[in-house]
Amino acid sequence: MTRVVFEAVDGCGDKLRATGPPRRRVAATDSDPRSTDEADPRSAAVTFVTAEHFGLQGARAATIAESTGRANMFLAAVSGGLVALGLVATASSLGTAFYGFGLVLLPTLAFVGFVTFERTLQCSIEETEYARRIAVLRDYYFEHAPAIAPYLLSVPPAERLHLQRVPGDRWQGYLTVAGMVAVITAVLAGSTAVLASILIFDHSLAAAVISGTLVALPTVIVMIRHQDSAWTRAVAEPLRPNED
Repeated sequence: MTRVVFEAVDGCGDKLRATGPPRRRVAATDSDPRSTDEADPRSAAVTFVTAEHFGLQGARAATIAESTGRANMFLAAVSGGLVALGLVATASSLGTAFYGFGLVLLPTLAFVGFVTFERTLQCSIEETEYARRIAVLRDYYFEHAPAIAPYLLSVPPAERLHLQRVPGDRWQGYLTVAGMVAVITAVLAGSTAVLASILIFDHSLAAAVISGTLVALPTVIVMIRHQDSAWTRAVAEPLRPNED
């Protein structure tokens, strides 16, 4: 065993020697907690939750973009069809060609409206699901980082979907993209009934108004109620199979 010799210099310049036990040098290793900081076990979870929140928000924006795009295509088809119908009416002086063209065009536009309504409704339900999942992630933020609560808007769970502008009241269905498509589709269906009644009842104005109202009004009511019931089922359905 080796011994360590210490040398010092006194006030007169003479060296003083001292001996003592050997001193061991301990090298730090990567596994030594003194050399490396322990990783926060929640850091990976926070990263995943943040990425999930960003992905859900992007998916929600995609559903809104698809609804807007389909509504624009539907409105473009209706606008083009009505312009063509007007040109035919001018060229035929409201003759047989006008009624024949109208009875082909208007039901076709109404069918496109029904299809567009159903797809925009599906997009709206998907957006509702994404909003619910984002609300669940906000629970994680407030639970594991309570210090941010004063800087973020927090509401009871029952009100979070309303805060994110998810349809909930009685008249909200008429303000959505699907509701707008439903109203226009009902008008197209009623217009088809008007043209048919004019031909059947020898250009009777009363018969045309009554038949158009009896078709358009129930159509829009049924479509809006279908939309409301679809939203109700979507909100009531649990996010996880075993969730009450």
